[in-house]
Amino acid sequence: MTMHIGAPARPAALTIDDLKPVYLEAVKLVERVHRRFLDVVKDEFDRLGRTDVSNVQAVLIYYIGDSAVTASELKTRGYYLGSNVSYNVKKLVEQGLVRQERSESDKRTVRLTLTDEGQEIAAVVEALFDRHVRTMTAVSAIDPNDLQSMTQNLQRLDRFWQDQILYRL
Repeated sequence: MTMHIGAPARPAALTIDDLKPVYLEAVKLVERVHRRFLDVVKDEFDRLGRTDVSNVQAVLIYYIGDSAVTASELKTRGYYLGSNVSYNVKKLVEQGLVRQERSESDKRTVRLTLTDEGQEIAAVVEALFDRHVRTMTAVSAIDPNDLQSMTQNLQRLDRFWQDQILYRL
């Protein structure tokens, strides 16, 4: 008997019938993982006693970061899920975490930037992400290569869904 040492054997290819439950589970997981991510952000702010900003608002602030972006850019870049981005932006402006400024070149465009207090919120989220990156492999046994592969596959799935809409496939 000959034994081959090296890469493990590839599993048999899924049939179309086998693929449907896998696809549906992936769809459910994408939504569940995003909700769980928001719960993790909320938990971090709860531990710090910060109830002045919601988890969704904290993530929005993080993605604004050092940039000057429009509300629609936040949504089109995929930094925000949901239809009420304008509500959250309005609340962040009212709380003094985000500043709105008219564009010099196009007065119709309003750019969003962070105030000093907003920068503090962004720093909390940044520290949370840094902690996750440092502990992810040890705590959850997540292989960095698997994470990279998963990210590439999620990008492909995103593109597939985008093509379904754009080209009405």
